[in-house]
Amino acid sequence: MKLRERPYSCGIDAALDVVGGKWKALILWALSTGTQRFGDLKRLIPGVTEKMLIQQLRELEHDGIIGREVYAQVPPKVEYSLTERGVSLNAALVTLGAWGNENLEHICAVKGVDAPVH
Repeated sequence: MKLRERPYSCGIDAALDVVGGKWKALILWALSTGTQRFGDLKRLIPGVTEKMLIQQLRELEHDGIIGREVYAQVPPKVEYSLTERGVSLNAALVTLGAWGNENLEHICAVKGVDAPVH
């Protein structure tokens, strides 16, 4: 494993290294309800490609955020779930999601996109 050239400057820097990007937080959200199979995750995360989902799942597994259980059967069955560390990270993301919901109209306005209809 290659070590980083510089240490993290703060906890946010370290956390964003683990959960950075669009898809990882959505994967964590999808796993917050319990164990999911790959196809279930793909359906729960609209717009993610199979290649990107595989890559992000591997990175989250490597970082100890999710667990991957492979069952020896035909066809192969693989399930993903949050580890204890993943559960605590998801709890931290709840606050971020609440902030996003509270500021959704403003964010959509400055980004020039339509706000979702609830």
